[in-house]
Amino acid sequence: MDIKEYFARISYQGSHNKPDLATMSDIFQHHIQAVPFENLSIHCGEKIELNLEATYNKIVKKKRGGWCMENNYLLSWVLKTLGYNITLLGGKVYVPELDAYPDEINHLLLQVELDGKSYIVDGGFGMAYQLWQPMELISGTDQPQTPGVFRFQEENGTWYLEKVKRKQWVLNPSTSTSQNVENEVCCRIYLFTLQPRDIEEFRGCNAHLQTAPDSLFVTKSICSLQTADGIRALVGWKLTEMKYNYRDNMDLVEIRILADEEIEKTLKEKFNITLDKKLVPVNTSRLSLF
Repeated sequence: MDIKEYFARISYQGSHNKPDLATMSDIFQHHIQAVPFENLSIHCGEKIELNLEATYNKIVKKKRGGWCMENNYLLSWVLKTLGYNITLLGGKVYVPELDAYPDEINHLLLQVELDGKSYIVDGGFGMAYQLWQPMELISGTDQPQTPGVFRFQEENGTWYLEKVKRKQWVLNPSTSTSQNVENEVCCRIYLFTLQPRDIEEFRGCNAHLQTAPDSLFVTKSICSLQTADGIRALVGWKLTEMKYNYRDNMDLVEIRILADEEIEKTLKEKFNITLDKKLVPVNTSRLSLF
């Protein structure tokens, strides 16, 4: 594994001699705009391996994306290589339909200790809830970013990540199954603790999430990529492109339903992904990812 090859993959040409916040933020921004959040392997008959070299080969050499346990595991290697102090953390992603969090961890994120402060680095959530910068680990303080206002709330050692969504202006609402968001909504994203984790602790959820019939990743084929001013996502056959803050406190959303024969071309042109095996799109869950 070669850090220069990784930098070429994310088109990063900045300095990396000093492990400071500016460098980490710049690398992170390049990563999320180059490496999609995607679970397409599941819907191509491939297994997602929790192995750093396999992840490196997939994301760097094959120019694919990955989910949290791939993106953040790779980012942990990158940041450690550059001299950052990294701790793996385990999170539990909020389930809106149940208004609850799962019993077991199902999300990998990173804690970085830097200049006496703690930051959360998470390049593996994707969709409209993807952080665009590392977040300082402080409770109750709004941290505005391009996608919206994020904040942590800490209660008895448990940390909760929330995002305040903007209103949405949907250009062609007839293709959307979800209603327009009329008011600012505070959305729960996940909870986590600061208990250090080992990658081995994620093997169970890595297997469960790609096989369980009720797993979101089994019921939806997902590929999302952050852009310079928004996000694009292909979920099943639905291509959504969002421009953040198109108007004052309003995101512009454009939705198109693709035909089967458009999928492969769209993945290449919009996400720079070429698959080895044929994708079978799926979108049977009613959960909105926006």
